[in-house]
Amino acid sequence: MSDDLSAQLIDAFDRRTDRRLRRRQFFRNAGGLGLGLVGGTIISACGGGSGVSASASPSAPTDEDILNFALNLEYLEAQFYTYATTGAGLPAGMLTGAGNQGAVIAGQQVPFQDPLVKAYANEIANDEREHVAFLRSALGSAAVAQPVIDISGTNPNGAFSVAARAAGLVGAGAPFSPYASDNNFLLGAFIFEDVGVTAYHGASPLLSNKTFLQAAAGILATEAYHAGLVRTSLFAKGLDMSSLITAANAISAARDSLDTVGNDDQGITGTTPGSSNIVPVDSNGIAFSRTYAEVLNIVYLTSTMAVKGGFFPNGVNGTLNMSA
Repeated sequence: MSDDLSAQLIDAFDRRTDRRLRRRQFFRNAGGLGLGLVGGTIISACGGGSGVSASASPSAPTDEDILNFALNLEYLEAQFYTYATTGAGLPAGMLTGAGNQGAVIAGQQVPFQDPLVKAYANEIANDEREHVAFLRSALGSAAVAQPVIDISGTNPNGAFSVAARAAGLVGAGAPFSPYASDNNFLLGAFIFEDVGVTAYHGASPLLSNKTFLQAAAGILATEAYHAGLVRTSLFAKGLDMSSLITAANAISAARDSLDTVGNDDQGITGTTPGSSNIVPVDSNGIAFSRTYAEVLNIVYLTSTMAVKGGFFPNGVNGTLNMSA
């Protein structure tokens, strides 16, 4: 992202803040009539899923709210990939901000055997760190701190283990470590990457500032490249190890069951034997999208409204923080 675009974002945020304060004052003076209905309608129409009720979001989220929600997701991805590639997490200077700053229930370095998977992992890790740095710079003092994040690979009750158990990858009481092997790493990455694509797709229509929209579209494209890379790697390796394809498809089905929407997730194989499904799309060839609350269902590992947990044991920071 260019310095010029970053400067535009910061300047636009200043102007956006002024407009938001004036708008909130107007609604306070007007008694806020119809605000919840407007916000719920916008989210339902643009989020790509079942939408969020007016009670779940009393007003349409601001650009600041949306980018802070994205920052939470980028913290999660950046920490996972950084631990997987280096054995350490993000530097302390990248974790501060508004809200309760939390620690990482840490992962570990993957003993990569496949040089291609190692190269992919390092590339994605660098991209995700840059996403964190960019969003923090654009948000300035409004940026939320990193919340508590669980990316442990040893705890049988940790988020990765719960997610893997829901997909049938491990049995009751058994841990799942995405750091144990190349294949486990790809499965762990698969849990996140498709979700990131649907999250940015769902959020983009809610951004009112075109400069923010340009930035979100750029990150969406990057996340889509990442997702395609992970899906391609899993499918290629699965041609020699069918259980890997079965595991990936099971993860997709588990995600699909959590967001309470219906069929907005697809595995890595097509409908005919031997065919691939690297790009999950609807009948119009368009990538799926989710509202922020539907995304939280997946990363919180719950299908219940207003619950926190999973990869964010205490929830995400910011105003958009509840599952659907």
